[in-house]
Amino acid sequence: MVSQADPGYDVIHQLCAAPLWRYYGNLFTAEPRGDAVPFLWRYAELRPHLLHFAEELSMEEAERRVLMLVNPGMPDPPATVATLYAGIQVIMPGETAQAHRHTANAFRFVIEGNGAHTTVDGERVTMRPGDLLLTPGWRWHDHHHRGEGPMIWLDALDYPLVNALGAGFFELHGQRSQKTTMPDDLSTRQFTHGHLVPAWSMDRTVSSPVGNYPWEQTRRAFESIADDAEGSATDGVILEYTNPWTGGPVLPTMACRVQRLRPGFHGEAVRRTSSSIHHVIRGTGAVVADGKRLDWHDKDVFALPGWTTRELINTSGTEDAIVFSYSNEPVLRALGMYREESVERQG
Repeated sequence: MVSQADPGYDVIHQLCAAPLWRYYGNLFTAEPRGDAVPFLWRYAELRPHLLHFAEELSMEEAERRVLMLVNPGMPDPPATVATLYAGIQVIMPGETAQAHRHTANAFRFVIEGNGAHTTVDGERVTMRPGDLLLTPGWRWHDHHHRGEGPMIWLDALDYPLVNALGAGFFELHGQRSQKTTMPDDLSTRQFTHGHLVPAWSMDRTVSSPVGNYPWEQTRRAFESIADDAEGSATDGVILEYTNPWTGGPVLPTMACRVQRLRPGFHGEAVRRTSSSIHHVIRGTGAVVADGKRLDWHDKDVFALPGWTTRELINTSGTEDAIVFSYSNEPVLRALGMYREESVERQG
């Protein structure tokens, strides 16, 4: 039998090789195992610090004033869950954010404020609370706030995946703000009419052509469904934002959904290989994640790593809870690695 102190191990290490038999159990695990842990960030605690730095730090100094939501298990490089990142960004009245582009796909979900817009490849897109605005990879984008008070949104990117693949590029625009080249909110007005989409455009990319999925349309969708839809036993009445060309996810690496949890809802326990990040639009509730209960309130954010056993609960007996979420499910499905299963309830 070879001794663990065999000098041959040192020799092969110097040759940049390694014995598989020493790592086999770590490389091929019986179940998914990652560094991220279930975690909750309280918006009420973060907001004062975000506004403090908005006052103390100019845009020229910071360029993007963002509080990164760093999972305790993934501090370096910072990420929120496997392949996904979340941050909370603020822009103040009269400010602009430098135009740039990057390989990573991104979107922003507006939390509070009015009077700002983002410009994506020449299209100026209005920002309102509850709106979902897309910035597919390698599209020029910048922000401008013409209203009053802070404008705050949830930033989402897939840069942990892009960087892990060694495929990241970044470039600054030649001007701080790009020029508009088309009417404001054109893509939203063209593509958000149910199953009717422009037939003259053949640029059917894997990313959705819609610049903004307005909250007003989301609200109307929930009202139309009303109490007639039974919904999912695990997720309540859950809707997915889709690419009008394909009917699939809005971005090739991230699926975005919004769900209504009726008063008193207690979802069945489930675990999925996909990791997800959740933003509470309104309501109070809890998630039981691997036996740990995380109580959430309006505007909080919580992360659920892949293969975490989860139960969603609306703790109110009278009011709906509305929760936005995004996940890396499209990547896992494309690779044939998506899996989910029901488990025994924890809470």
